Amino acid sequence: MLRIDIPSQDITLRSIEEYQIPSPPNGTDTEINGDVVLLFEDEEEAVAYLDVLEDHAAELDNDAPEKHLINALVSTITNDEFVQAYLQ
Repeated sequence: MLRIDIPSQDITLRSIEEYQIPSPPNGTDTEINGDVVLLFEDEEEAVAYLDVLEDHAAELDNDAPEKHLINALVSTITNDEFVQAYLQ
């Protein structure tokens, strides 16, 4: 199982629900400090989720507030060391 931690200052579970951002296939969890944790079976699933996020973002206006949240998710997933190793 791959767990990718999203710092709470970037995104919260409430904001994911509020803006109806698609959840990862294995869902989410929260840390004691409030950080959101995205759950994936493996790196391949995380990369596939990036496609889902990008498709969702493409349907939004450029000034939509959820664009910032989606960009934070994409950036954090893309920069994860295990995802980086998988992409290489």
